[in-house]
Amino acid sequence: MSRIVIAGAGVTGLLAAVECARGGHRVIVVDRGTIPNPASGSFDQHRVLRALHPADALRTRDGVRARRRWRELERVLGARLYRRVGVVTSWPEDRVDAVLDTAHRANVAVRFHDPNSVPHIVVPDGHVVMREPEAGVLLADRVLRAATEWLRAHPAVTLRSGREVVGVDIDRARLTLAGGEILGGDLVLIATGAWSSTLVDRPIALHRQTMMYLRPPADTRSWWERAPSAGRIGAGGQAWLLPPGAGTLLKISSDTVCREVREVDISDDSWWAARLLAEPILTDQHRYTIAAVKHCHYTVDARTGGGALDRIGPAVWARAATGGDGFRTAPLIADRIAEVASADLAAGPPLEKEYR
Repeated sequence: MSRIVIAGAGVTGLLAAVECARGGHRVIVVDRGTIPNPASGSFDQHRVLRALHPADALRTRDGVRARRRWRELERVLGARLYRRVGVVTSWPEDRVDAVLDTAHRANVAVRFHDPNSVPHIVVPDGHVVMREPEAGVLLADRVLRAATEWLRAHPAVTLRSGREVVGVDIDRARLTLAGGEILGGDLVLIATGAWSSTLVDRPIALHRQTMMYLRPPADTRSWWERAPSAGRIGAGGQAWLLPPGAGTLLKISSDTVCREVREVDISDDSWWAARLLAEPILTDQHRYTIAAVKHCHYTVDARTGGGALDRIGPAVWARAATGGDGFRTAPLIADRIAEVASADLAAGPPLEKEYR
C-alpha cells in the first residue's frame, strides 16, 4: 500500500484521490480552504462535456474517453453528475468538411442543423449549427460534493482542510504546510490551480474570466430546460453558454472577456461584466434577469494552452489546469496518477520514508 499525498481539493485532486483509494492506496488530501473549496477554480454550477475538437483527432479521442469515464464515475460516486443535453457549435460553411472529417476519424456522432433550431441563441451570419448529441453538461458543484462524501467515508482517506501548502521538496516528495508541518508520500500530486506557480517552477498562464448567470423569461423556460450547451456563438462567434437545468442557472461568457493576469486578485471587474452584457449572445437579451456575475481564475500550461500532467520530481507530479477543459479531462488525469501509484508499488516496496 503506497501513501499518496495530494495538494489541492479541486476536481483533479478529488478524483485522483478517489482512484488512488480504489486502487488500494492510503491517501491524504490537503487544501488551503474547505473541502470542497468554493474558492477553487473547479467550483461552479456546471461545465461543458464535449468530445469533438475539430482538426485534432487525438484530443477528440481523449474527449470520448473522458465522457465514458464520467459515466463510470456516476456509478462509483452514486450521484447523477451528467446531463446529456448535447452541445451545439456554429461553423462557417467552409469549415464543415474538416469538422466532419475529425468526427469520423474519432467515431464521434455529429449532426448539422439550420440556425433556426436554436431560436434563442445568436448564431453568426453565414454559419451552420453542428450538434454533438452525446455531449452535455457536468454538474460541477455536485461532482465536488459527491467526491468529497465518497472520500470522507473511505477508511484509507484523510481530508485536511485549512492547510495551506507553502513549499514542495520535489527530490524527497515532501510538502511543507503553513506552520512548519511536513507531509511526505510515495507519490505527491500538486493540483493547486491558480496557486501552483508559487509552489512549482512550471510555465503556467493565469487567466481571469467573467461569467454571467441569468434567469430566462418565463415564456422561454420550457425550451431552455431541454436546450443544449453552445459554443462559438454570438454575433462575433466568440461566446458560449451552458443551459439551465437540474437546479443550475443559464451561464454565458465569451472569449472577449477572458484576459491573462499576473496573479489572483479580487479587484472590481464591473467594466468586464458590462462588456459581456453588451455582447449579443441571446436573442431578446434584455429580457433576461441577471442573477449573478462571477469573475474566476483558471490556469493552463503556458507552452501548449492545455492541461498537461508533468512529472517534476522522482515521485512528484503537477497539474496546473483548471477551468472547463481541466474539469472535463480530470478523470483521465486521475486514472494516470492511480496507474503510476500502482506501477510504482508493483515495482517493489516503497522507499523507506520518515512520514510526519
